[in-house]
Amino acid sequence: MQSGSGQRSGGAGRGDGLQVLVVQSHPLLASEIAKILDSAPDITICGIARTGAEAASVAARNRAAVVVIDFNLPDMSGPAAAAMIRAKSPDVAIVFHSAEESEDALLDAIDACATAYLTKSATGDQIIEAVRRASAGEVMIPIALFAKALARQRTAVHEKLAREKLLAIFTPRELGVLRLLAEGHDTANLSSRLGIAPHTVEWHVRHVIEKLNVHSKLQAVIAAERLGLIEL
Repeated sequence: MQSGSGQRSGGAGRGDGLQVLVVQSHPLLASEIAKILDSAPDITICGIARTGAEAASVAARNRAAVVVIDFNLPDMSGPAAAAMIRAKSPDVAIVFHSAEESEDALLDAIDACATAYLTKSATGDQIIEAVRRASAGEVMIPIALFAKALARQRTAVHEKLAREKLLAIFTPRELGVLRLLAEGHDTANLSSRLGIAPHTVEWHVRHVIEKLNVHSKLQAVIAAERLGLIEL
């Protein structure tokens, strides 16, 4: 087995097989993952790296075919490290092995061109299978988590479109009135700040309330914040 420094450790003397780099900051976990992979007759550990920067250099130098990488590293995120690795080694396959089980983490991994995403509950056989399939260009992503991620992404897109549509019905002046209302200004202060007559302020406020389909200034502020029109 070869460390990031290029020195061999005890049990892995073979230089053939699928070359795999393990990127994990925790020494014991890194050693365990390497041991699991090295037990497969067709897999050879070509290095162990502790940081993203080290991983990019080791992967290129040792010509890794697959990188098994944690989502969180001491110097950067796993996806950022994956981007650095692929910049130097475009053909390398990326397998994430992480405690992160959120939809955001999965989408970030996919954006980083991951071919597999494993949680820390993955068995040794699953890790070996993921590496083999990744080397063959196959994708191994948790279907349930992926479905949730896509649903969340679709919801975010729909909310963004709805917000943009809603924004289009407000004039810049009305949005300015909303922001000042959120800061706690009364009609007199609004009039002074905006340089318009009090009755004009009330006219804008009335229109804002009608467009948000609420009944008071406070409700207008709350609704505007929930819809993303303003920030409190």
